[in-house]
Amino acid sequence: MLAFDLYRPRVRPALTVVTDPPVARFARAPYVRAVAAYLAVRVLGVAMLAVMAAPRDLPLLERLAAWDGWWYLQIAEHNYTGVPEPLDAAGELFPAAPMGFFPLYPGAMRVLGELGVPLLAAGLIVSTVAGVVAACGLQRIGERVGGHRVGLVLVVLWAGAPMSITQSMVYTESLFVALAAWALVGVLERRFGMAAVCTMFAGLTRSTAAVLVAVVVVAAAIGAVRGRGRDRWRLLGWAAVAPLGLAGYWGFVAARTGSLTGWQDIELRGWGVRWDWGREAAEYTVRLLTREGSRFETLVLFVTVAAVVLGVVMIAQRLPWPLVAYGVGVAVLAIGTAGFPQMRGRFLLPAFVLLLPIAVGLAKRRPSTAVAVTLAFVLFGCWYSAYSLTAWKHGI
Repeated sequence: MLAFDLYRPRVRPALTVVTDPPVARFARAPYVRAVAAYLAVRVLGVAMLAVMAAPRDLPLLERLAAWDGWWYLQIAEHNYTGVPEPLDAAGELFPAAPMGFFPLYPGAMRVLGELGVPLLAAGLIVSTVAGVVAACGLQRIGERVGGHRVGLVLVVLWAGAPMSITQSMVYTESLFVALAAWALVGVLERRFGMAAVCTMFAGLTRSTAAVLVAVVVVAAAIGAVRGRGRDRWRLLGWAAVAPLGLAGYWGFVAARTGSLTGWQDIELRGWGVRWDWGREAAEYTVRLLTREGSRFETLVLFVTVAAVVLGVVMIAQRLPWPLVAYGVGVAVLAIGTAGFPQMRGRFLLPAFVLLLPIAVGLAKRRPSTAVAVTLAFVLFGCWYSAYSLTAWKHGI
């Protein structure tokens, strides 16, 4: 009887397979949710800007193309040599000033312009599409660190961070972060071809790429040392590709100006921007802590201190070294550069990985807590951004 019980076929209950409709599966896909969340936060940010700009009679589109946006529009329309009346920090004519802006973003605008798209619309389209690509990259990085939920929270935090309004302006933040995020994905996944190509194009977008170049080159070099044969030479080849964009543009400016430090000279004369090892940042901090400062300056100091703390937390949590090196490196570059201390919040925006400790922490909390804290962060960041373009009268 026992033998019979052990070997007789068992009748299993029929399984009912429930298949979700394709639309439902698509809506739950991590990248779709990341993009939807990103766009929702950006709509909120632009709406808050519109609400704060209206009482001051500031046209919304004019705010979305303010400050650096004017330069990118002029370069896209007239190239580097045709910008009308480029001025330096002293208000004097400075024909070389447009070369302080990197070519990839206005070049993309110009391509759309050739297709009949107005240049302002072209800039906003490039920024929006690049922001969507960046959101997917952040989702991928968050997944590798702590899962889908971490990725989604990271996307929302970056979309609503202080100065995130530049992601919806004629500015390079979205394009640069899209390239930087996928370059870091390439490093984490040992896809160095993707990492090197993204880094090369990031070097044609803004000077912050210097940090990204260092991370990708070091990671590829480490891989080459540990590799064998063809893999070693392949990685060394990609390490040589990564700096080409940044070095190429700096070389172009050097040739046009006749100075090896041509781009740095333009930044100094045009905007007073220079590397000072953080001296100006230290003086700025002491002044605000010992004397009266404006509301916006105090908020800039708060954001800067928060970035430093988050960098320390990243190190303490032993997150993947390429992410730590990139985030801390961008923060060091932003704090160590003098010229416009009030713009430091924007300069820290590309250091999106500094938000990872917050994303990881919130992902472990109850959904209600995570949503409440994230919403408060986003509302503060959107207000900060709108304030910088309406109540604050100086450059961002």
